[in-house]
Amino acid sequence: MHSILGIAERYGLYVVEDAAHAPGSEYQGRMCGLIGDMGCFSFFSNKNLVTGEGGMVVSRNKEWGERVRKMRSHGMETLSWDKYRGHLSSYDIGELGYNYRTTEIQSALGLVQLRKLDRNNKKRKRLVEIYQRELQGIEGISIPFLKFKGNPSYHLFPILLAPSINRNRVMERLKDFGIQASIHYPPVHLFSLYRNQFGYKKGDLPKTEEMSQREMTLPLYPLMGTDDVKWIVKKLKETMRC
Repeated sequence: MHSILGIAERYGLYVVEDAAHAPGSEYQGRMCGLIGDMGCFSFFSNKNLVTGEGGMVVSRNKEWGERVRKMRSHGMETLSWDKYRGHLSSYDIGELGYNYRTTEIQSALGLVQLRKLDRNNKKRKRLVEIYQRELQGIEGISIPFLKFKGNPSYHLFPILLAPSINRNRVMERLKDFGIQASIHYPPVHLFSLYRNQFGYKKGDLPKTEEMSQREMTLPLYPLMGTDDVKWIVKKLKETMRC
């Protein structure tokens, strides 16, 4: 973020943070999502803070905040809540908008989840530390971000497999034990949309493509326990030996 902010300042750009995986995390003493000009959070069902679906946009710029509020509800100048309070009987649309409103029920869930966020992030941290300890020294596996200086949210636990290891075979064997491993993420530039619309092709971003072929994400969520992590690592070792 320090380098990105420097580039933005040099060229007069704005920085919008994708903080979907980062609620509660810090970078150089600042909360993620509040470092750039705007921050975007996700509250989907697998995130650290869950409402089932939806998200949140934050900004210290009052004008931008007001514009986002209008855009989230069809560009309406006034909302249903104003009508309910008897402040108006009609409405106007000042700009193109969308139907991006979070419901009151989801918001109520989010407030409860917010009180659990710090506790659950600490649980995730403990689980990650156990993963790191149990996976040390296993041939063919490396763990990224071990030297990261900051306070992450521990949303995911990624590992990197050696190029000689068939990741798909490992994932299929783990599935036989009921363990869901994932990939975060396939290279964006190789999705059909970007191939067809912008002409990207395999080989354009070789480092991205190599990492995406080797990365595998192991299960991580607050309801897991120490024994769960040790069992997953045990089964992973078994699949690596096959």
